[in-house]
Amino acid sequence: MRTSTLLTPARRRGVEILDGEDVPPHVRLRSLDDVRRSNRVLGGLRAVVGEVERSLPGLGPVANLLDVGTGLGDVPAAARRVAARAGVDLTTVGVDLAPELAAAARARTAHSVCASAFALPFADGAFDLVTCSQLLHHFTEAEGRILLRELHRVARRRVIVGDLRRSWLAAGGFWLLSFPLAFHPVTRHDGTLSVLRGFTPGELRRMVRDAVGREPRVRRRAGWRLVASWPAAAAGAA
Repeated sequence: MRTSTLLTPARRRGVEILDGEDVPPHVRLRSLDDVRRSNRVLGGLRAVVGEVERSLPGLGPVANLLDVGTGLGDVPAAARRVAARAGVDLTTVGVDLAPELAAAARARTAHSVCASAFALPFADGAFDLVTCSQLLHHFTEAEGRILLRELHRVARRRVIVGDLRRSWLAAGGFWLLSFPLAFHPVTRHDGTLSVLRGFTPGELRRMVRDAVGREPRVRRRAGWRLVASWPAAAAGAA
């Protein structure tokens, strides 16, 4: 058996605390701020925004971006800064199911909407770029395919999905780093479980292919991150 197989456990289900409906708003906001810091320090933000940067040429001087499961809006805020440096005026919209997060994201996005990722309240092809970071692993494969189809539906040019690469090393590393980074116990629990709910590159590629009929480009990134990117439905039709 190869070492890589030994270091990659079977995908877990488990229950993340923040997925519950009875989490106090202040705990949810505190933990999501930990997630924001984790993405900045451990590479999640760079992974997704780097793919956005690659997608900017050809968009034109004015474009828009939808970030699904936006949390505190760190991905759209960073994407807008990168776009501005490239001469693109990028209007950003964040979507989150939790009302307190949708409200908090307004400080970092042009618009923020409280809605389900499974039924996005936007027309087909409404956004040039659609991003989704660290959300897919929360769902079963069947639910994940529904999510991927919705992202694909509302995108005009490209879809970018960032998530976690499953590994015992990554899970243990996150748990250890959560102490010097002073993460909330909820973040420590959910973050470690999140890694074990993550994907291998092949699994993520297959999920996208099964959901939308496209062959995505899947890149490995630092911090045990994966990014899948593929042309949107409207782009394919064009």
